[in-house]
Amino acid sequence: MLKKEKDLKAEIRRMCKEKDAIILAHYYTVGDIQEIADFVGDSLALARKAAETDAKVMVMCGVHFMAETCKLLSPEKTVLCPDLNAGCSLADSCKAEDLKKFKDEHPGYQVVSYVNTTAAVKALTDVVVTSGNAKKVIDQLPQDAKLIFGPDYNLGNYINEVTGRQMLLWNGGCHVHERFSVTKILELKQQYPDAVVMAHLECKAPVLAIADVKGSTATMLKYAQQSDEKQFIVATEAGILHEMQRTCPDKLFIPVPPEISESGLECSCNECQYMKMNTLEKVYDCLMTESPQIEIDPEIAKEAVKPIERMLELS
Repeated sequence: MLKKEKDLKAEIRRMCKEKDAIILAHYYTVGDIQEIADFVGDSLALARKAAETDAKVMVMCGVHFMAETCKLLSPEKTVLCPDLNAGCSLADSCKAEDLKKFKDEHPGYQVVSYVNTTAAVKALTDVVVTSGNAKKVIDQLPQDAKLIFGPDYNLGNYINEVTGRQMLLWNGGCHVHERFSVTKILELKQQYPDAVVMAHLECKAPVLAIADVKGSTATMLKYAQQSDEKQFIVATEAGILHEMQRTCPDKLFIPVPPEISESGLECSCNECQYMKMNTLEKVYDCLMTESPQIEIDPEIAKEAVKPIERMLELS
């Protein structure tokens, strides 16, 4: 490790103690960020964990909507986002004004929104779900309920299949998980015939169809930790491999490359460029200046927290 990195990490931890701050890191951030974090996990789990602490300041190392969710659950705390430009292709695929128009065109429908959405979209939502609890939450809604599910089409399609529902699906997707293909997985399976194939529910149906383990990032991590198997082919953002390898040092984790990378060149893993915008330098700077801070319009926040609370009741 470079001396600069060591110094940055030490300074970041010093400022956390000085400012009563905690660092939250999503599984998809780079290893250096995960190593300095107080908590590493999925977006909603991080927001809930932060809300339980006494810390006055939280630095959300992930993407913008995750920082918003932290602010919704901890409105009295200072929430910092290392880079406001760290967006999310999935959240961006469903704008609040477009969802409102769609709702108006479908009176009598309830909106079920994936947690990967902006606060403004959550404010138009009846209940929020995660990839880990979507089936459980939707199973508890009346069978005759008319439902709109968004923005992730692949997750909604999977939930329709396993619940027998016929939810109207928003046509959105994650640019990372959309790039996985059956062909690449089968090529890896030939190289590693004994490997367990794990795929995130944001992947396309053909990819999920050949996966041995289907679920959220946390579901895949837990399976790897508890399984006796030694090799895993992993179809989700490659950042999770850091935590998988850290907690399972005796096991092999093989990232599935994208069918075609954004640069058009072959690469060995599939990464979210937005998650990778979180760097040690940016974490240091935002702690030093206590900016940029996340602020949410009070009226939007008032409505946006309701579907999260309903999800917690149902799950």
